[in-house]
Amino acid sequence: VCFIPGGLDCSISFVSHVLGKACVHGRQKEILGVLVPRLTALTRADCIWQRICWRLLECVPDRWMEAVLLGFVQRAPGADVLSRFLGNLVVKNKKAQFVVTQKMLLLQYGHTTAVLQNLLGYLSLDSLRRTLLLRVLQELLETWSSSSAVKHSPAEQQLYISKAILICLSHLKEPEIESCRQELLTSMMEGVKCHLDSSLPRLRRLGMVVAESISFKINAEGPVLKFEYEEDDETRELKSLLVQTPLFCVVSSLPDDDRSKKADVALPVVAESREKPQPAAPVMPDEESDELDSDDDLVPYDMSEDKELKIKAPVYIRDCIEVLTGSGSEDVDKWEATVKALESLVRKNPAATREVSVELAKILLHLEEKTCIEGFVELRQKAQVAVLTTDPIPVAKYLTSQFYSLNYSLRQRMDILDVLVLAARELSSPKFHGNTEHSGAQKPCVPLLPGRDSSKGWRRIVDERIKSKTRRFVTGQPRVEMASHPNEFNSVAGYFFFPLIQHFDRPLTTFDLLGEDHLVLGRLVHTLAILMYLAVNTVAVTAMGKALLEFVWALRFHTDSYVRQGLLSCVSSLLLSVPTEWILADMAEELLETQSWLGDVMEKDPDGDCRRLALQNLLLMENLKKKLEAVPS
Repeated sequence: VCFIPGGLDCSISFVSHVLGKACVHGRQKEILGVLVPRLTALTRADCIWQRICWRLLECVPDRWMEAVLLGFVQRAPGADVLSRFLGNLVVKNKKAQFVVTQKMLLLQYGHTTAVLQNLLGYLSLDSLRRTLLLRVLQELLETWSSSSAVKHSPAEQQLYISKAILICLSHLKEPEIESCRQELLTSMMEGVKCHLDSSLPRLRRLGMVVAESISFKINAEGPVLKFEYEEDDETRELKSLLVQTPLFCVVSSLPDDDRSKKADVALPVVAESREKPQPAAPVMPDEESDELDSDDDLVPYDMSEDKELKIKAPVYIRDCIEVLTGSGSEDVDKWEATVKALESLVRKNPAATREVSVELAKILLHLEEKTCIEGFVELRQKAQVAVLTTDPIPVAKYLTSQFYSLNYSLRQRMDILDVLVLAARELSSPKFHGNTEHSGAQKPCVPLLPGRDSSKGWRRIVDERIKSKTRRFVTGQPRVEMASHPNEFNSVAGYFFFPLIQHFDRPLTTFDLLGEDHLVLGRLVHTLAILMYLAVNTVAVTAMGKALLEFVWALRFHTDSYVRQGLLSCVSSLLLSVPTEWILADMAEELLETQSWLGDVMEKDPDGDCRRLALQNLLLMENLKKKLEAVPS
């Protein structure tokens, strides 16, 4: 920065053009890395230099304004410093106003939290700019409460908008909150409904945090909205944005340690104003206090040798059914013991279980927790899986038929899907026989005296002698002998798969998969993908693949990102499970159309996980094609 002596007038438009040209060509870091610290020091106490800085940015041409503004916003050490740099540029210049209030907040979402705090803090520091702050908050809330935006925008953008809303709320004053209280309440109610309807837990949690913050602001003296969710680093960061340090504390002259100390001091002030301890009620003397306290002289019973009575669990399956179907007046301890012992009892008595398998599956599906038993959901699920693996065909028929029946809750329908997946995984997994040899264990001595069967074990004796005299520098992992065992899922895969895929497009009175119950649809799609993957090398895998591809094609444009992720997982499972020769022979045309759809998803889908899965599927298709070309005809 050069000085012009003698008080001569000059124009800095040429410098503005040079600055804009450098920034638009990607040299922001080099030029602003030197310019911003120097201007920060010069404008701290000199209003002349502030006016020079304002003029410098006002003369930047509109075509370069975005690059210059973005550089200053990113590198300013605080909102007050950015205010000294820009002045009221956003009020005077339409291009700057569009960049600051629209593009950087609603059209982009890659900026850091510090950039958002600089930007919105700058808008809050002047009365002329505060009208823009209120307008920005209104537009952010409209986007946040839009069901279309929640469905079609990525989770990262939803997080970015949530941060911006909370920062705006932290800058609002009481008169401003009072003037827009009704608008805030309306947006909060609409937005929290859209977010709670989402299938993604992250979006639901974002909606809860923002709704709690809005409720806290508009009802500071009364009851506030409160949700139950598991806090993580993201939610803690969001909540911290609602409580801002005073702007006069965020100055560039303070080192980082001083800023953190002042921030820590400022936080408890708001907490104290929110939760003032109520004075304790004075304790009035009671004339009968002596009589009421007379029980202090009683001697307690000695219960040190008392033992808890152990309830014996039933030993027969039919006894378990009687206990579980009994009325509420039955022995609760025996009911708990039955629930805990049911899984092992089913696996130990497969013949008895098959006689009442469907009845037992029905009881477990409708079983409700009578007492506060630890791990009740897991115990019930393990028992259901045991029943299904013991008698797969009739129980699978029953469960899949009940999935599309009336008078079931969404939780019960998702429980059915979970049980089918766990049972299919157990049936398809190989049975290991753990004849392992530990390298560090002491080897048994080989008998040297020949016995009656010594001729049969001569090779074992020789091998042991060779092994004992062989020096090994590296010992491999112990080998696990896997006995040949048929895939039990092979003969029952169709009973698990096809009934689930048949009636997805038939709405019921209380159940509409293609409507508002898209969360269950997402779980169904992921379940079908897992069943398809577990059906590898089975007889029905080709028919399952064709049916699954038709199912995917019917739902490929679904608006819920969780459902689309499941559909892409279905394509992956199909490519991995169905033999490549059968895919090309029976599904060649469908595969070409799927490949074109995957290309569109990879380029245009707003969800990052969907784009990643589409890319993986395209690479998998390419690898299968290369593998076929490498095979000689």
